[in-house]
Amino acid sequence: MKLKKINEALQNALVESGLTEANTLQQETFSTIKSGADCLIVAPKGSGKTTTIVLNVIQQLAGKQEESPRALIIVEDKAKVLEMEALFEEYGKYDPLEVYGVHDKGDTDYDKNYISTGIDVLIGTPNKLNDMFSTAGYNVNRLKLFILDDADPILKLRHETKIMRISNSIAKTQRIIFTEQYTERVAILADKMLLEPFEFDFEEDEESEEEEE
Repeated sequence: MKLKKINEALQNALVESGLTEANTLQQETFSTIKSGADCLIVAPKGSGKTTTIVLNVIQQLAGKQEESPRALIIVEDKAKVLEMEALFEEYGKYDPLEVYGVHDKGDTDYDKNYISTGIDVLIGTPNKLNDMFSTAGYNVNRLKLFILDDADPILKLRHETKIMRISNSIAKTQRIIFTEQYTERVAILADKMLLEPFEFDFEEDEESEEEEE
């Protein structure tokens, strides 16, 4: 996959997984995400949002491991947690990060104990992450990335307060929101959570291509 200054080990893993060419979403957002800026990214289903998240997290964190989480990713449900864990394992095989996922059906005490041993990436559902952050004192001072994946369905379940509670507990980090639909709920959350974000709307690109045809 050809992206400007991409980690060589990551690129090799992506190519071996069949991702030889970056798509429009990955090409247009890679440099901005790598710069550390907050982002709001609107893109349709099947556009590669999850892959974009995983490759950018590996790009930014690969090369060294620390005891405190450096990336926190909020996803909709257990299935999404497992999907993202599998992608980290596949794309990060040459420069592995300690990735751990938590969800509503997991054992909270076990999760807390595991996280305390040291991880790089924490993936979880809003309910579980909110419970864990409110009852355990995690060190988030080293957090480089706070990412909300598929914001629209998550916000339809009225998780705004939990997401903002977690976000507000983190003093300084890069925050990124991915969503299929730019709804009023998404707009309100982005206004509260993001600082001077770069906005990408790939729905508009898709509509323009359809009109040209």
